[in-house]
Order: sequence, then structure tokens, then C-alpha cells
Amino acid sequence: DHRFLVVGRPIPRGTLDADRDRARARFGIPAEATCLLVFGGSLGARSLNEAAIEAFAGPATSAGAATSMSVLHASGRRDHEVLAARLEALGAPGHYHLYPYIEPFADALAAADLAAARAGGSIFELAAAGVPAVLVPYPHATADHQSANARWMAEGGAAVLVPDAELDAARLSREVAAILSEPGRLAAMSRSARALARPDAADRIADELVALAAAGRAARGRHI
Repeated sequence: DHRFLVVGRPIPRGTLDADRDRARARFGIPAEATCLLVFGGSLGARSLNEAAIEAFAGPATSAGAATSMSVLHASGRRDHEVLAARLEALGAPGHYHLYPYIEPFADALAAADLAAARAGGSIFELAAAGVPAVLVPYPHATADHQSANARWMAEGGAAVLVPDAELDAARLSREVAAILSEPGRLAAMSRSARALARPDAADRIADELVALAAAGRAARGRHI
């Protein structure tokens, strides 16, 4: 059908430009650590925020990787103060790095080995950066589009889908541990994420618009 062309969703310019070592130095994440990135958008995702803090911020998490895993958590501004207070009550563990928002987000992607996130437009940035994910779709998104996004990533081998109603600290911990305990699986999911990516989507849209404009001018010229 020539009425539409699927090119993918454009990602922010610079998404793939961040350096992993510099990004980890910025956040204080050791080079040898495995890094879990947790985020839910600018406002955050309360269910994901609470599950992550409970699962990974305590002195003895059930993830099975507390001593070798760093957590980079962009909580969103809405819940940040409450979560920061909970972290402080837990002794502000050094492996847990909490921010309200991370800018540029490319640094967070460069530092991460795995993500736990909602399944909005950021999945295209995850794919481009080769970061596999545990995706928890927002259940009230318009037309349930986040569930469709998460299924696309999961069916492509780049993600695990966890419905929001099934999310708690134990489930999140199990899913993260299952992936990180198998380096081969983590690497395969990263490759699958990159295979799904459309990092040139913005350029393709621009090229197609230029071509359409040129074709329109040519068609008008033939009728003069």
C-alpha cells in the first residue's frame, strides 16, 4: 500500500553518542558492575518505583546480585522525595543511584546492561542502544498501546513482559535475576534489541518528505 510507509519512531539525536565509561563515571557505577536502569518516564511509574526500591535497595535483596549489581533509578519527580527518604532509611546503599530525572538520557542508556521500564516511546531508545528490558506496560495507556509495544519487544527476543497487575518486588527481582544469571541470554537479548531498532527513522522521514515534495512539484509542472 503506497499510502503509508513504516519507518519507525524517531529517537533523540545523540542517543547513541554517549560513552559507557564516561557515563558510568558520572553516576559512580563501577566499570565491572552490572547496571540495572529503572525508569518510568518524566512523572515516573509508582508501581515500578516501589517494586524496585523494595527489591534492590535493601541490605540483602532477593535479586541474587546485590553485591555486583548497581541500580540507576530515574524515579520521576512525583515520587522522588518519598523514595529518597526510603533510601536514606535503608542506609543510602552505595550501589543504588536515585535521580528524579536523567538528562541527557543517553548517558543512562550507555551505562546500563538491562532496564526495567514502562513500554512507551522509550522502547525505541532501548532498542537502538541494545539495552534489553523487563517491560511493565502502563495499563491505562490510550488503546493499551504500551502492551502492544512490550509484546513487540518480547516477541523479538529483546524483553520480558510483566503486566502491571502482576508486578511486585519479588516478581521484578526474579525476572531481573533470571536474565542476569545467564550472560549468554543477556547478550542475545541485547543483539535482538539492536535488530529491532530503527535508528535512522528521523532521516528516513525527512528523505521521504523531500521525495514527496519533489514529486508534487514535478506533477504540478506537468500540468502547467
